[in-house]
Amino acid sequence: MKYALIPLLPFAAFVIIGLFGHWIRERAHWVAVPAVFGSFLLSLSTFDDIAHGNPIHVTLYSWITSGTFDVSIGLYIDRLTAAMLLVVTIVSGLVHVYTIGYMHGEPGYARFFAYVALFTFSMLMLVMADNLLQLYVFWEAVGLCSYLLIGHWYERKTACDAATKAFVVNRVGDFGFGLGVILVFAVFGSLQYDQVFAHAVLLKGQTIDLLKPLGGQWPVGVMTVICLLLFAGAVGKSAQVPLHVWLPDAMEGPTPISALIHAATMVTAGVFMVARLAPLYNLSPVAMGVVAVTGGVTALFAATIALTQNDIKRVVAYSTVSQLGYMMMACGLGAYVAGIYHLLTHGAFKALLFLCCGSVIIALHHEQDMRRMGGLKNKMPITYWTMLIGSLALAGFPLTAGFFSKDEILVSAWSAGFLGKTLAVVGLVTAFMTAFYIFRLLFVAFHGESRVDPHYRWHIDESPPVMTAPLVILAVLSIITGYLGIPEFIRPVLPGPLEMGASHEGLAAAGLMLLATLLGLGGIATAYVFYVKSPELPDRLIQRWREAYALSFNKWYVDEFYDRTIVQPTVALANGLWKFVEVEVIDAMVNGVGAATVVWGLALRLVQSGEVQHYALAMALGAVAILGLYLMLL
Repeated sequence: MKYALIPLLPFAAFVIIGLFGHWIRERAHWVAVPAVFGSFLLSLSTFDDIAHGNPIHVTLYSWITSGTFDVSIGLYIDRLTAAMLLVVTIVSGLVHVYTIGYMHGEPGYARFFAYVALFTFSMLMLVMADNLLQLYVFWEAVGLCSYLLIGHWYERKTACDAATKAFVVNRVGDFGFGLGVILVFAVFGSLQYDQVFAHAVLLKGQTIDLLKPLGGQWPVGVMTVICLLLFAGAVGKSAQVPLHVWLPDAMEGPTPISALIHAATMVTAGVFMVARLAPLYNLSPVAMGVVAVTGGVTALFAATIALTQNDIKRVVAYSTVSQLGYMMMACGLGAYVAGIYHLLTHGAFKALLFLCCGSVIIALHHEQDMRRMGGLKNKMPITYWTMLIGSLALAGFPLTAGFFSKDEILVSAWSAGFLGKTLAVVGLVTAFMTAFYIFRLLFVAFHGESRVDPHYRWHIDESPPVMTAPLVILAVLSIITGYLGIPEFIRPVLPGPLEMGASHEGLAAAGLMLLATLLGLGGIATAYVFYVKSPELPDRLIQRWREAYALSFNKWYVDEFYDRTIVQPTVALANGLWKFVEVEVIDAMVNGVGAATVVWGLALRLVQSGEVQHYALAMALGAVAILGLYLMLL
């Protein structure tokens, strides 16, 4: 069946490359690229099926059957899934092609393609899942793949540390997610989406007492507890505050995987999960409020950090964190359509921005510091112009895809009461910052005097066609996805408080869109003044606002705070437990056995005289003792 082949083709590529990669090596892309391209064609066909028909539900086989616990491996494809299949396969396919040039000559070339194919398979199975357990399994699978790919250059300590950090931080959120899945089964007796959604409305208003086991009282809505536990996983996967710290460090991995993680796979999983479980979240205003506020805080917080970063990939990484905050904010306000719309358009221009960064990094021999760039506009024209399009889309410039999806979020937020209006203001401020920091990157890297290392300055060339072709395609998608009617296509399967009746029409909506556009243009103009017209101005402002700059540059010292309050105490506790358990208990037991053996041996030496008559006497006494014992028992 073609629907099952969508994820199975990348999985087959993973298996083939994994088994025979030692022999095929530099030809690994001949397996992986056609497999993902085949998945794209099948996804396109599936999209057409869904557009002209009903949702598709296929049960592949019964996975676990034990009493009331019955879970199958199944595929559920509706309009939301169909749209996600396209963005995953398109971005993944272009990343696969781009990787041919970016990773050329790398010793782990085949291994990288194997893991990227596995990553694609895992994300496809995640979005096609028809039950929460399958969702959870592949939720963890994309986490495993991110660990393997972030740490691809495992000989570098920074890459290993970043991979470990991503894995550990996500375990925090996934612990809550796992508890949420267990609670869903405990409450509904099923993990199938359709059964859970059908019975969820019956639990509206019901509460559970969280402190009852401790003898206290704390009644909380059942749906609120379930939704917040599940959202904990989304906070980790989609890098929301306070579990955002892993995503910028993930830049230690090769740039193609950075693009895939940020645009179409791991970090989008959290937003997709909240939208997929909209029937549950709609029943808990408290949980939706938490989602919305978390998203708004994350959008603003990450934007303030992106303003001052110098690593070209970290600027774009913090941009992803911020844009994910926009999406979460929309979903929390009930504007699921706006959130998913931005997810889909963001997938195109964020993949474009990362791959453009990779093009620059390769041309400059893996230099990532913007302060050592400059003057690249004429030397790398395709990279420059495509990155300009991606930057305009991220900044919400009129007529780009980002303009339509960002304004959809802001207008939806403004229509959602006091909280929505407050978060809309946060979104407007973030829009100004977004335009500023992305054009700061563009102007510093591509305009002005060249600050490139003199050894490489005269040898800068445009990237090969295998890398620039995906850039051009993504640049086109960064514009046309705003005109494809995505909101109208996905709206029927994402009912929410806003989509079910609120109107976005009127002067308020038009005024908000105009204000957002002006703020975006203002951010671009400010970046132009700071980094093109008066490049000495930033240094003067840094000296004047040194404390504020230090907060932003050092990422608000969140990593340092976690290190002192969590990492160091945990390491100290582990060392203490190691010394107690390993040395005082295990070693003491082992050494005690040895010492007892020595003492017993010393005691036995006393009866080993070497004289035969002593041994005969001992045997006789032993025989008498045994005989006496026998007679007593009679």
